[in-house]
Amino acid sequence: MSDVLPKILSPAKAGPLIQFVKYGVVGVLATLVQTAVFYVLAATALKCLAADDFAVKYLGLTAVDVSQGVRAVRFAVATSIGFVVANVFCWLMNRAFVFRAGKFKWWKEFGLFIGVSGLAMAVATGIGSVLINSFGLMTTLAVFVEIAVSFMFNYFLRKFFIFRG
Repeated sequence: MSDVLPKILSPAKAGPLIQFVKYGVVGVLATLVQTAVFYVLAATALKCLAADDFAVKYLGLTAVDVSQGVRAVRFAVATSIGFVVANVFCWLMNRAFVFRAGKFKWWKEFGLFIGVSGLAMAVATGIGSVLINSFGLMTTLAVFVEIAVSFMFNYFLRKFFIFRG
């Protein structure tokens, strides 16, 4: 029983199911990091929350009265910063706990990791947009589809291309 935790935490010793579960846990944590960074920036340095935003209503975050164009630019900047911070976190956690690193030099591995994340985000966002535009899918449901597509896309490319399994 004493070697169960090291086996679960080690990327080299975990079986495929444990690896997939760990990947999911890291993904959820990375999503929380991205969301937290976004909302901290959106409520402070890059104020982009309107008065009717759920985060203002239910979390008590600060709203700003600026044009939609300014709000949209600030939103994009806050989202981009959150994406980068979350992906650095995700890369470090995947290296430490999910996959075996060493297939590439760390800087190339990191570049590929970020590139795959960006590609997955673009593909998943495109699919979500098509589902909304062509089939009238509710935006919230399209977000769930986007998360699922991005999760699987990232998992397979990271497992079989970036890391050593």
